[in-house]
Amino acid sequence: MIKNYFKAALRNFRAHRFFTFVNIVGLAIGVSAALAIYVIVSFDLSFDRFHNDSDRIYRVVTDFSYMDKVVAKLGMVNGPLPAIVKTEAPGIKTATRFLEMKNTDVQVPDETSSPVKFRGESSIVLADDEYFNLFNYKWLAGSPATALREPYQVVLTSDQARKYFPNAPYNQLLGKTVIYDSIKTTVSGIVQTPAQNTDFYFKDFISYPTCLHNANLKNMTRLTEWPGVVWQLFIKIDKHANAADIEERINGLLKKYNKELRPGDGQTEHLQSFRDLHFDPVYANFEKGRRANKTTLYSLLIAAGFLLLLGSINFINLSTAQAAQRAKEIGIRKTMGSSRWQLIVQFLSETLVITLVAICIAMVLTPVILKFFADFIPPGVSVNYFDSNLLLFLFTLLITVTLLAGLYPAIILSGYRPVSVLHNLPNKDTGNSGGTLLRKSLSVTQFIIAQFFIMTTLLVNKQVFYALHKDMGFSKDGIINISTPLNTINTNKQQLFKDKISQIPQIDVMSIGSEPPADEKIGVWEVTYNDGKKEVKATLQQRNGDENYLKVYRIKLLAGRNLQPADSLTAVLVNEKYTHMIGFQNPADAVGASFDYEGNKRMIVGVVADFYQKSLRAPIMPMSIQTPHYRFNDRFFHILLKPQTTGNNDWSNAIGRMRKAWTEVYPDIEFDYHFFDEEVARFYDGEQRTSKLLGWATGLSILISCLGLLGLTIFNTNRRTREIGIRKVLGASVTQIVKLLSSEIARLIILSFILVMPFAWFAMNKWLQSYADRTPISWWIFVLSGIGMLFAAFLTSAFQTIRTASSNPVKSLRND
Repeated sequence: MIKNYFKAALRNFRAHRFFTFVNIVGLAIGVSAALAIYVIVSFDLSFDRFHNDSDRIYRVVTDFSYMDKVVAKLGMVNGPLPAIVKTEAPGIKTATRFLEMKNTDVQVPDETSSPVKFRGESSIVLADDEYFNLFNYKWLAGSPATALREPYQVVLTSDQARKYFPNAPYNQLLGKTVIYDSIKTTVSGIVQTPAQNTDFYFKDFISYPTCLHNANLKNMTRLTEWPGVVWQLFIKIDKHANAADIEERINGLLKKYNKELRPGDGQTEHLQSFRDLHFDPVYANFEKGRRANKTTLYSLLIAAGFLLLLGSINFINLSTAQAAQRAKEIGIRKTMGSSRWQLIVQFLSETLVITLVAICIAMVLTPVILKFFADFIPPGVSVNYFDSNLLLFLFTLLITVTLLAGLYPAIILSGYRPVSVLHNLPNKDTGNSGGTLLRKSLSVTQFIIAQFFIMTTLLVNKQVFYALHKDMGFSKDGIINISTPLNTINTNKQQLFKDKISQIPQIDVMSIGSEPPADEKIGVWEVTYNDGKKEVKATLQQRNGDENYLKVYRIKLLAGRNLQPADSLTAVLVNEKYTHMIGFQNPADAVGASFDYEGNKRMIVGVVADFYQKSLRAPIMPMSIQTPHYRFNDRFFHILLKPQTTGNNDWSNAIGRMRKAWTEVYPDIEFDYHFFDEEVARFYDGEQRTSKLLGWATGLSILISCLGLLGLTIFNTNRRTREIGIRKVLGASVTQIVKLLSSEIARLIILSFILVMPFAWFAMNKWLQSYADRTPISWWIFVLSGIGMLFAAFLTSAFQTIRTASSNPVKSLRND
């Protein structure tokens, strides 16, 4: 029986080759998109799912506030808190702390030759002995019970062990020496590098007691100081414990022990679910950890659903449109004894075969799609067709699409009355009124989806263009940023590097200070202005720069003077936003005023024009610029290059000379520089990826819709051949016939345009709410979408429509 079903399906495919081709292509495109999106989404959803009891693991994070306003959110805690939590917070089963070390030089002594050196290593953490009790690792050598218990111990991942000690068996590595800067450690364990997706990319685990016995680490970590170094703190709560109660207890301990908060300051601890670590947009992930966006993932899933729906609509449309051609086949089958259930199975088997072929094509296309979007998707995403979850997804997709696309046509076609269809009598099912209404409704749905994608794509591109070309209040072009190493601060190396590159003729202006005007990492300070009549407390964004800082970035000085080399810490520049906050409408009136910072006066010597300190998502905040007197405030070189001469490599030559000077001053550190305009553009990487995604979905939705429209056009023109012949005999011109055949398509597109506009406007307006400065939703976005859809539809159907309208009416009437 099943064999007969498939034989009949193949005969039907041969009889209707074109419609079968349209259905397969439409479904293959939808399935390819769904499969590619499944691989991407499942990749991000799989992070750190392999740890036991992950639903009971939390990270303790901190909100810092000033005058009841949160000014910073960190995914870490103060140094003393982990020890207090571990000993005094009931309801916590396990707690572990760790601190990441960056840019560490590693030496591995060799008994027969000089030590092997590794410069600027990262992925190194100071971790206590509970780390491997909380997180799951497979042990290859050593014991988790003792590996991090004593000072100067280190546990390595298998990858790192192979890097430091090539070819040596893991059990022979125990007791080997690894030196981190000046810290000499002994290998006490080897763990398998996690094969699963994880944000815990750490490879070297130095025992926490080392901090207590090593003077340098003890000074660096400042374990007993509340404003000291912040640590990662993860806890696992008891099975019956309540996370809200644990959070309250931790904050109670914080108030009990932290007595060093300044007046007006606040600090609150929260529990961040371990499963949210990979997605949380508020609290930063680890230094090199990937942070996925759930909104993007959900958008991908919605786009996949829409594309699958479009392919299924094509199938339903074309299947029901061919109902009249298959009516006699159905009548004969029923006369010969076929039941309605058998006919439904027959038609579903046809859909199953088409869907199966489409999935096979999609399996070939998906790796190509992923390769094409290599810069959009995270590294590590790949297709493994031997993965049981992926095979289950494909099987689920096969059944779902078969039922979604084939069930309704099967029910309709199997319901024909054999007496009516065999005697060519009118049939309530083949009368085409209900079928025509359904096909029109489904076509309108296709056009709605396609136009929604067009409208949102146009808006996202418009916002990205607006953001990249918006005057942010400073210059971006031709500026290079170079940061000097932290461990060379307070040495003469920075001055030596400055002296060397000052001789480069391509450099126009150079400044030394902290971060550039717009940067995701911004220092803040809380200040108080008091003129005797009112007191204004504010959080100021902070920048540090010498007298050339404004010149490099062409920041406009509105009133007062620029900073000078002889200025002390008391002289500051503020932006116009802050002068308005403290009550000055005219910037010049604010010059000479002062505010208080920790009991010290700061005098406003100049007022600069407002500029954006981050992307356009964040509003312009009150800010100050002062000379870089503090440690770490003069790490950055800000270099404005002279305009390039056409046809010359002036900038490349300048960068080459900077690289040479850097190598002479910092021989062990790699030269790294960034063009400022490229860094600003990276603020909008997410939007540009979204734009690419929408452009991809728009193109596919238009392609699927036009394929279905082409199939319906061919069917309708074939069905109306006699009518067209009569009209031509009665004097209708080709233009009138084309207009007649195209008017129905135009009406459907116009109806879909009217229906989609409010939904598209709502979605676009909602998306734009995340921007403090945003482009307006222009009327031309809607008009261009409607015209574009009309053009695509007419272009798709034009050849068949004109061909039918130009045919000889004698032939069509004779054949009829």
